[in-house]
Amino acid sequence: FTRNRGTMTGIVKVGTGAGQFIIPLAVSLLIAGYGWRTAFAILSASVSSLLFFIALLLRRDPGRPGPGPDGKKTAWRDKQDSAGQGLSIRETIRTRQFGTVCIVNLNTVFCLMIIMVHIVPHARDFGASGAVGAGVLATIGGVSMAGRFITGIAVDRMGSRKAMIVCLHLLIGALLWLQVADELWMLYLFAVVYGMAHGGFFTAISPLVAEFFGITAHGLLFGIVSFSGNVGGAAGPVLAGYIFDLTAAYQAVFWLCTLLSGLGLGLIWSLKPIR
Repeated sequence: FTRNRGTMTGIVKVGTGAGQFIIPLAVSLLIAGYGWRTAFAILSASVSSLLFFIALLLRRDPGRPGPGPDGKKTAWRDKQDSAGQGLSIRETIRTRQFGTVCIVNLNTVFCLMIIMVHIVPHARDFGASGAVGAGVLATIGGVSMAGRFITGIAVDRMGSRKAMIVCLHLLIGALLWLQVADELWMLYLFAVVYGMAHGGFFTAISPLVAEFFGITAHGLLFGIVSFSGNVGGAAGPVLAGYIFDLTAAYQAVFWLCTLLSGLGLGLIWSLKPIR
């Protein structure tokens, strides 16, 4: 999508939030009824089948020339499409901005995945049941749906960089609140604010790459940026678990996430357009 790219990205990302809202509740019910092994077998079979049939509906590129009403090849792509515009791979990796975006994504996903993996054990520290913990996780997913859609619209209005700055401010505020949240209602309030930041960040990152580097090589560039986030997302929960085993508390983990989120905010503020 060329026009309204942020809004369209937000709509697509709402699907991810819907999954985060529905799946934890569904799996918790399946585990209660059938045990975790059977529950995950049912989940894997259902998702694999659904993805297979959905994939049959996808097309390689809807913007490529296709048959028009008169049988002739018709280019459906918008004439103002910037598909050929942007930096090459070699040009992009030489810029400071690309390294900055990769570091920001690594830091932020590091923090986000820590929360998603460890928020339920943290809720159990309050004496909450597994179902209540799943409810907190589902709240994050439900609110993130709104965050994804709103951020998509904001990207088209104010740009990806400013939208990302707003999301990181929300994330830092939520993490600071988590430091003092010692009751269940406070944890749910955290889930609301964090859900907005969580959904917004994952919506803004793809348009941010396109905004700074164009879409000539967007697939590969966004893949590299996503890979950096996956590295952080894989390392974060493991390190958080190790710190918890050493300290028997999550406070140090949450402070680490706050500091890294602050670093990401500073890096995003420092981003300048590429000449």
